[in-house]
Amino acid sequence: MKKILLSAVAVIALGVTAQAQEIKFGVKAGLNIADLGGDAETNGSRTGLHIGGLAEFKLTETFSVQPELVYSMQGAKSDNGVGGEFDLNLDYINVPIMAKYYVMEGLSIEAGPQIGFLMGAEFDGNDVKDNYKSIDFGLGGGVAYDLPMGVFFQARYYAGMSSITEDIEGVETVDTMNNVISLSVGYKF
Repeated sequence: MKKILLSAVAVIALGVTAQAQEIKFGVKAGLNIADLGGDAETNGSRTGLHIGGLAEFKLTETFSVQPELVYSMQGAKSDNGVGGEFDLNLDYINVPIMAKYYVMEGLSIEAGPQIGFLMGAEFDGNDVKDNYKSIDFGLGGGVAYDLPMGVFFQARYYAGMSSITEDIEGVETVDTMNNVISLSVGYKF
């Protein structure tokens, strides 16, 4: 499944590159407000950072495709039901591929799939990477505003579509999905 998905992404990227009228590269960084969805019971979010690079392939005056490579701090904080708090830190390398439609000069709406590769997982300071799947998949959407000088601002919501928890023998497994609000500032060259 991983090979099929990565092959499809490569084919799409090559096709977009061949059709692009203009290509801009850029960097971005910002704030994440992350939580878990699905059957997971959390009542707090993890605030973290993200940083990465992107390439925008302008196909027409109003439509472009923007693949990205982003390091992202995700997870959640919550009351564990026994009167204490827990802190779950999930670190991913995310690869979103956003289709962007420019509503007007500088302002765009964007949506597309994202695949994430788990780099690390800690629960209250203990390594729990083996309890989580190595790949996360979901959909993202948001808005962006580009200034003429190359600086841009972006707000995006990511909703995980696949459970990130592994089945562990003797433990009741619940479907757990990543939910992340990202606020970014960046620069396109």
